[in-house]
Amino acid sequence: MFKKAKQNRVFQDVVEQIQNAILAGKLKPGSKLPAERELKDMFNTSRGTLREALRVLEQKGLIEIKLGVAGGAIVKQIDADPIVESLALLIRSGGISLDHLAEFRIKIEGSIVELATQRATPEDIQEMERLFQEAKKYFENQDWENFLKTDEAMHTYIGIMSQNPIFQFVQKSIHENIHQYYEAYLPMNHERTLENLSDFEKLIAAMKIHDSAGAADIIRDHVKRFRKKMQ
Repeated sequence: MFKKAKQNRVFQDVVEQIQNAILAGKLKPGSKLPAERELKDMFNTSRGTLREALRVLEQKGLIEIKLGVAGGAIVKQIDADPIVESLALLIRSGGISLDHLAEFRIKIEGSIVELATQRATPEDIQEMERLFQEAKKYFENQDWENFLKTDEAMHTYIGIMSQNPIFQFVQKSIHENIHQYYEAYLPMNHERTLENLSDFEKLIAAMKIHDSAGAADIIRDHVKRFRKKMQ
């Protein structure tokens, strides 16, 4: 499966060969890579270089390194977790301005809502209504922190409703890390939370009748208004 690494770029070549074998399906999720000694001989490289390459593959989410007698480098099922984490760190670092975040949400989230509304199942509407009632309960108790967490869950679920895994991880990344913007620029109170709740009530109503254009307009207007308040 593997050949001797090119000596002018040993480390990069080891990473690429193993990565390509995983992506091509030659190494299936749950399977174990050959033992370290075998890999070292296959690639004709040092133990240090091999271990560093395996650490990079682990950071990419392609393998999991387990210790012990039954341990080794195990191939993982590829998912969006590393991408989600990278985007989350970018947002939490403050490296994205309010304008950039709002512009992205207006363009992308509007399209996600449109698609989600077109594809909404009765079970999806039921789940959105359940989350809405939960948010309403927190509003009535003036529990702003849990209200925002439920708001996050509703936005994230819209990504799930789209039935597109890329949109799912985008929504998840944005809304699991957006709270710091509210904390810094727009702390929740009765008036703001009521406005947020009202927007979701309108959104769910549009989803019920599969008014995708109307639902998209509601979410775009929501983002524009709250960006203005933060500014």
